[in-house]
Amino acid sequence: MKIMVVGGGGREHAIIKKLKENKDIEKIYALPGNGGIAADAECVAISATDIDGICEWAKSNPVDYAVVAPDDPLVLGAVDRLTAMGIPCFGPEAKAAIIEGSKVFSKNLMKKYGIPTAEYEVFSDMEKALAYLETAPIPTVIKADGLALGKGVIIAMTRDEAKDAVKSMMQDKIFGASGNNIVIEEFLTGPEVSVLSFTDGKTVVPMISSMDHKRALDNDEGLNTGGMGTVAPNPYYTKAVAKECMEKIFLPTINAMNAEGRTFKGCLYFGLMITEKGPKVIEYNCRFGDPETQVVLPLLESDLLTVMKATTDGTLAETEVKFSDKHACCVIMASKGYPQKYDKGFAIDIPEDVKDSVYVAGAVLDGTTLKTSGGRVLGVTATGACLDCAINGAYEKVKKVSFDNAFYRNDIGKKAKEAK
Repeated sequence: MKIMVVGGGGREHAIIKKLKENKDIEKIYALPGNGGIAADAECVAISATDIDGICEWAKSNPVDYAVVAPDDPLVLGAVDRLTAMGIPCFGPEAKAAIIEGSKVFSKNLMKKYGIPTAEYEVFSDMEKALAYLETAPIPTVIKADGLALGKGVIIAMTRDEAKDAVKSMMQDKIFGASGNNIVIEEFLTGPEVSVLSFTDGKTVVPMISSMDHKRALDNDEGLNTGGMGTVAPNPYYTKAVAKECMEKIFLPTINAMNAEGRTFKGCLYFGLMITEKGPKVIEYNCRFGDPETQVVLPLLESDLLTVMKATTDGTLAETEVKFSDKHACCVIMASKGYPQKYDKGFAIDIPEDVKDSVYVAGAVLDGTTLKTSGGRVLGVTATGACLDCAINGAYEKVKKVSFDNAFYRNDIGKKAKEAK
């Protein structure tokens, strides 16, 4: 079999490494991939958002199955286009990917179908939004409606911060057209949990839960990032919480999307907060999370391609999806200065004995030398029989990987250990 994976980050590298375990797969193409992914797949220099280019390439390079991993091409309809060409795909069609593509849509969906989430108001007029903030509860959360590279959310701790956030989105357009409409949302408190799930539109199979670490620096200080590390499973996601989530959130969401004529197939990500009143949805993503994938997939014992095809074919209920009872930890190594300005072009040294545990996100090949090209450069993952084992294993491997200008958090998993 020949497989096409659309995307080029650490998440895609984790997907590709897992797919490679299937001996029936003879070739994996990554569009565009990156310098690190090139060790595990043939990279094709076509942007993940160039849907025309992807389809043209697929016409002359037949593949048996496609995995569309990032949010942008899913929202742009990559699955629709490829499916129309006769290529079966993992991932939702555009009409279902809207669950991430529009926060206004997802909030209204939850309200309509009684799915627990934060209280909110939607605004398309800046003056009305500012007037609302005069009396709105503070702190509050301001969200741009559309995709914003994972950065379209501002937590405002004061009324002035909230007003500045609204102006930056609606007037200054810091997130472009994504800020034409905004959501002003109740500030929730409690442990956050990420739960990725496989679904074929009828059955939903949650994967191992995980805990992300968004802040750039130790002790959750510094700016918000795309994620500086993850551990799995998340200790706050108990069996009782999982049961409540299935009954009140997971199945109701799948049923709600079906009722709206937007059947969702692929990976549906639930960003949850475990509040005093029970679990509530903070956000939906229409795809695998990054860097959650880098701890969840190493714990998957079933064949990934088999499970993916079951979501496409509608046979998930008859397909075994088995996870290890081990723990996993991923530590992100980033370029100093991320998530703001940073230098790049530094040689990366990944020793042979750890390369299977390294998922490269921001790197290019300069001849045969792998060099940094992004903020989040790579993730290093270890699994272990206990949480401490996984954390210690990940940091031991991190010490073996090197590039100039590297930095990483030293406390990934600390919160999870404190929950025990």
